[in-house]
Formats: sequence, structure tokens, C-alpha cells
Amino acid sequence: MKKDRDASGPHSSSFIPHPSKRLGQNFLTDQRIIQRILEALDPRPDETILEIGPGRGALTAPLLDKAGHLVAIEFDRNLIPFLGEKFSGKKNLKLVQSDALVTDVCDVIRPAKQARVVANLPYNISTAILQRLIEQRHCLSEMVLMLQKEVVERITAPACSSERGYLSVFVEAYCETEKLFDVAPSSFRPAPKVWSSVLRLRLRPQLPAEVRDEKLLWQVVSAGFAQRRKTILNNLRNAPAPLHEIVKSHGGASILLCQAEVDLQRRAETLTLSEWARIVRLLE
Repeated sequence: MKKDRDASGPHSSSFIPHPSKRLGQNFLTDQRIIQRILEALDPRPDETILEIGPGRGALTAPLLDKAGHLVAIEFDRNLIPFLGEKFSGKKNLKLVQSDALVTDVCDVIRPAKQARVVANLPYNISTAILQRLIEQRHCLSEMVLMLQKEVVERITAPACSSERGYLSVFVEAYCETEKLFDVAPSSFRPAPKVWSSVLRLRLRPQLPAEVRDEKLLWQVVSAGFAQRRKTILNNLRNAPAPLHEIVKSHGGASILLCQAEVDLQRRAETLTLSEWARIVRLLE
């Protein structure tokens, strides 16, 4: 039986943190799923693992038994004393109260120069955290993430799929992706209304498409997906400044696409990463 939050303070050993609806918390409780995630990650005694959002520590406990060093980043201040007490005897744990959206993960994993990531990400900020992690890829080699199933389908959507969007192209550029398995709502407390999926992402050492100006690449891709029902031609014609001026200085959207050998009537979701790169190289 759960104790009421008012019955004991957050520093009491009898205090069991309740999931925060405001923070979008759904604690993983299914031991079979926890074991499958652990097997997928396969932590080693000679490496550092970064866990984002340990919650009540369901995955943290077995990770500490297998990983050489574990850095756990938790945003919820109410969970920090609970986790600190629960794992007080674990010398290989570094518990950090921080927001993963702004944390410099390369700094918190020190003295390790590289780490692998495992996380059950809150649905409402999962894509933002994913993009933030990819931006810090120079100190990360692999990520095993639990995300909303719908988000995983968007991430892994190939060219010509209706699910493909900016996030699909962005992740493809920097990661090799592998969907591992689906997770039912009943595996969580409280149970969410949607299914989840576990995804493996291996960070690429370099872009698979040759582009010198990566910032320009993402400006072009973002403009291309601005209005999904419109053609790539119309979206590039209406690109925001300063991209509009760059396109105009190269003869305009129609000439640019013709030179890149991209049909003017195609929509953004049909373009491959190499085709996006071909357009960008003409603008560099």
C-alpha cells in the first residue's frame, strides 16, 4: 500500500515518491522489460553508462551491478534524496540533479571521455532531449532509449514514408537506428495511454552524406518540411531569411532543384538524405 505524500518527508526511508503528472512521469515496473533493456545495453565493468531519468531506480539497481561507473541525471528534486538513500552504499554511482535539456553530458561523465546512454524519456520532451544528446555526440557512442512508439516510427521512417519528417532526417544523419521491441502501457505505473518502443541508436563517426555546412543542411531540411502538403519547390520559395536570400542568390528554388536533379513536384518526405545533401552542396 502506498503511503500518502504528507505522511512522511522526502528524506524519510519510508517515503516512496509518487509519479508526477506535471513532469510526465511513468515509472517502469515490468521486470521482464527491465531485463530486456539491460540485455540490449549489455553494460561492461570497464565503461561509464549515463542514465537519464532514473525515477525510482528500477533500472539503476541492475545497472550498478554491471557497469563500471553510472552517472544518473534526474530532474525531479523530490527523487534525489530517495535515490541517494536507496543507493547510498554504491561507490560507482554519481547522482546529478539537473535538466537533461541543458546538461553538458560530456562534462558530467568526466573523467570518462565517452559513455553510452540508457533512458526512459518523458513523452512530452523526448524529441528535444534526443536532439540535445545527438548534439553532444562527440562523447557518446550509443543510446538505448524508450520513447513513445509513434515517435520511434517517425524516427525510423524511410524516404517516401508519410511518417518521415525533420526528425527522421536529423537522426538518420547522425545515427544508425534499430528498433528493438515494443512496450505495453501495463509495464508502467501509472499506465500511459500509448505504447512505447525501445530504440537503439549508434552514433556515426561522421555524416554519411558529404556536407561542409551542417547548419545550412538543417536550415534547408527545416524549410523543406515547413508545410508538409506543399512541394519542396514551394517550401524553398517561401523559406525564411536568410535561407531565402541564399537560395535566391543561386538562381532561385526551381533552378537549384533542377541542378540537384530533384523533381520540382516532390514533397520533402520523399527525399533521401543524399538528396538533401546534394541540394545543400549547391548552396555552399
